[in-house]
Amino acid sequence: MNWNQVQGNWKQFKGAVKEKWGDITDDELEQIDGKRDILVGRIQEKYGMAQEEAERQVKAWEKAQV
Repeated sequence: MNWNQVQGNWKQFKGAVKEKWGDITDDELEQIDGKRDILVGRIQEKYGMAQEEAERQVKAWEKAQV
């Protein structure tokens, strides 16, 4: 799966994002609106991790979405 598919179907993927990163609020999911860079930044902020680690997690999550 590529990110364009996630972005184009964001409403469908929000639940999976919330399941993986439960600290992200519904309001934040609305703000993210399928934008990968904003999701990565929000994960960094919420979980106190480096950008590289947040990118790695998003990439792994993206690959798992079939």
